[in-house]
Amino acid sequence: MQVILLERVAKLGQMGEVVDVKPGYARNFLLPQGKALTASQANIAQFEEQKAQLEARNLETKKEAEALAEKLDGQQFIVIRSASDSGALYGSVTPRDAADAATEAGFTIDKKQVILTAPIKELGLHDLTVRLHPEVDATIQVNVARSAEEAELQASGKSIQELAAEEEAAAEFEIAELFDDIGAAASDDDDLAEVVQSDDEGEEEPKE
Repeated sequence: MQVILLERVAKLGQMGEVVDVKPGYARNFLLPQGKALTASQANIAQFEEQKAQLEARNLETKKEAEALAEKLDGQQFIVIRSASDSGALYGSVTPRDAADAATEAGFTIDKKQVILTAPIKELGLHDLTVRLHPEVDATIQVNVARSAEEAELQASGKSIQELAAEEEAAAEFEIAELFDDIGAAASDDDDLAEVVQSDDEGEEEPKE
């Protein structure tokens, strides 16, 4: 099926190009979202008449997108989720989750603009692309953690594995200190017993 593009579509073509696409892709995505028209003679003629207006509108929205991208690019947003000790999420982080986190921080982003190449199923820092305009992308980072404190540590560059190792080392250290304290206390008891025994041995029996 041939369509004429009303804007640039990634991996497909630029505004004004007539391209071949699958009928389902055209009916379910390109046509209802106003990204293309069927490439009939009437529609091509209509596009030529409105080309200047479409280009002007595209330029205006592109400038708006570029202004937002400048503010949005490089921003990090925290998403709190439950996960196992190994860092595996009980579920996954979706484009909606990322969009909601960005919106809460004051940025207007739609879930359809967030591009996920693979589901996020682990704790940690994840880079995502936000398509603000057919010609403008921004990169954001989602900090997926089990708590705000954990998110802060991850943001400082520590992985969930490093955090777990540190917690384990701290626990082992506390146990070692506990045994040292017990050992020291036992040693003090032994020393006290020796002193008492020495005192007893040093006492002379009363003379008759």
